[in-house]
Amino acid sequence: MTNQLKFYIGGEWTDPGKRERLEVINPATEEAVAAIALGTAEDVDMAVAAARGAFDAFAQTSRNERLDLLEQIAAVYKRRMGEMAETISKEMGAPISLARKAHAPAGLGHLMTMMEVLKDFEFEETLGSTQVVKEPIGVCGMITPWNWPINQISCKVVPALAAGCTMILKPSEMAPLSGLLFAEILHEAGVPAGVFNLINGDGPGVGAVLAAHRDIDMVSFTGSTGAGVDVAIKAAPTVKRVAQELGGKSANILLDDVEWERAVAAGAIGCFGNTGQTCVAPTRMLVPHDRMDEAARFAGAAAGAFRVGDPASDNTQMGPAVSQAQWEKIQNLIQVGIDEGADLVAGGVGKPDGLNRGYYVRPTVFARVTNDMTIAREEIFGPVLSIIGYEDEEDAIAIANDTVYGLAGNVASSDHERACRVARRLRAGRIVVNNAPPDRHAPFGGYKQSGNGREWGRYGLEDFLEVKAIIGHNAGSGAQG
Repeated sequence: MTNQLKFYIGGEWTDPGKRERLEVINPATEEAVAAIALGTAEDVDMAVAAARGAFDAFAQTSRNERLDLLEQIAAVYKRRMGEMAETISKEMGAPISLARKAHAPAGLGHLMTMMEVLKDFEFEETLGSTQVVKEPIGVCGMITPWNWPINQISCKVVPALAAGCTMILKPSEMAPLSGLLFAEILHEAGVPAGVFNLINGDGPGVGAVLAAHRDIDMVSFTGSTGAGVDVAIKAAPTVKRVAQELGGKSANILLDDVEWERAVAAGAIGCFGNTGQTCVAPTRMLVPHDRMDEAARFAGAAAGAFRVGDPASDNTQMGPAVSQAQWEKIQNLIQVGIDEGADLVAGGVGKPDGLNRGYYVRPTVFARVTNDMTIAREEIFGPVLSIIGYEDEEDAIAIANDTVYGLAGNVASSDHERACRVARRLRAGRIVVNNAPPDRHAPFGGYKQSGNGREWGRYGLEDFLEVKAIIGHNAGSGAQG
């Protein structure tokens, strides 16, 4: 990759208008691995103009033309997937095994899923004399985070391409290299000039400009709830569509009939994966009061056995937090949990033994947490598990729903029908029953302050489409005005 200091605009790698740069830090070494250019409003204007100029032609392409394009992108992506995994591991600290098994394959997974969707998607519907047409919304601004970088990029870019939209992407400035690599992949695959554009930069310099830009028809944002509110405010004067996937504080309800050691260990591992930097992480484990000691013991054992270390090692299960600022936030909230009286079962403040360099965090478990404690209310975005007791099934549901967030949840029970019944009552957009595997065709998005709109599969495609009614279209030549 040789384009770190350039932007991708109008099908070409271009120099930024200004020469301000930002170092990209490897969180495992605390050393710079690259530098990127920081964009300005003028750079955004150029990218938006390129996308606007390309829209009419790309919007008129056929389904088969867009399928062919996605197939070409997938072919190039497969060839460079190993490079993608290594890039993600270096820029945000994911263990290389996780980057190879989950991070990099996510980009290909969204491509393959969207090709399946696009083959059979109904873009038109007949309602009597009216023809209902679903057509591309227009020029889209995309702002993506650092925690699952290529997953979040691909689940926006791929459906936008399938819909016939043009776009400008701003990857996170903390993990921008995977976005630059993806731009190279799209260029090599032959995406038409102006259809995809990339501007690196920070939130105030580029993200806010995209959200407010009068020539952008939609902004798709993934990040914190606070940043999402700011995006919505800036987008409001132009009344553009805003699709958001925001924060989460997911409950994991373990009903009283589960196999305890297995269920608790699985819940803890789910919380610690990706260093807890996952918006759907099951960070609130709900257990019956009389099983609290047992749950704490099993979760503590899982935390103690979780291998934290160098992301480049195949044996590592958990790498560092993404940055010094993120590390400090996690440390502060762990201390708040101690100060507020939760029982510290495993982990705690400070770095793991022997890891003095890098933003490493100790996998941490708190027991006897109450749902009014800070660690049960705020999204920590780190490997911190809060175990909360409940009286009965109704109490567990009430506790799970007692949050401003509604992105995801989990329910485990030996009685599948019981688990599904509880899942239906949880106010969140994605509920996993008995550790079911991910489904990229399923909608992904939240209730309440976890956002609006849906990504993944058919639902992700529909987010990039407008609905038009052509009344009288099917009335025939004898229609009267």
